Amino acid sequence: MKIRLKLNELKIGNLKICVFLLVVLNSLLNFTSCNYSFTGASIPAHIKTIAIPIFQDQSGSGESELSDMFTKQTIQQFIDDNSLQVTDRVNADAILEGTILSLTDAPSVVSSGENITTRRITLTVKVTYRDMVKKRTVFERNFSNYGDYPVGGDITTVRKEAIAQAVNRISEDILLAVVSNW
Repeated sequence: MKIRLKLNELKIGNLKICVFLLVVLNSLLNFTSCNYSFTGASIPAHIKTIAIPIFQDQSGSGESELSDMFTKQTIQQFIDDNSLQVTDRVNADAILEGTILSLTDAPSVVSSGENITTRRITLTVKVTYRDMVKKRTVFERNFSNYGDYPVGGDITTVRKEAIAQAVNRISEDILLAVVSNW
């Protein structure tokens, strides 16, 4: 009888330990999964600052504000992320240069009767990221993303919002490429 009682006590003790460990593990997973960042993920230790000169617009789109919008949004992404301090070209450890290659505006959703209900703005940007300390190009590649807008209503406003959405998405992609080297 005593042996059986001790086995039950041992099982209950082990169960309590398992439950406790599961609670602790779950708490740790919840805590770490809600709080992550790419900050410093793969940025070399010698790079602390970055310069982002104005993006050149070679798209021929006729969007007069596109270059300025792209540059400001990309700078803001880096400021918000806080992985690298944005500075001028002379003091920068790295430089991020961009050229807007194309802006296309094409039908995205066509309903019955061949009526276009949504259009898609697609932007493509060529970006060169240079390490000025080691005098080498880290990457040079194209980024492309989009923004959709409904046909009808105030086309000018919704089209500009779609362009801003595409610019924001590409700026995020550029930031991630720089800080996590994907």
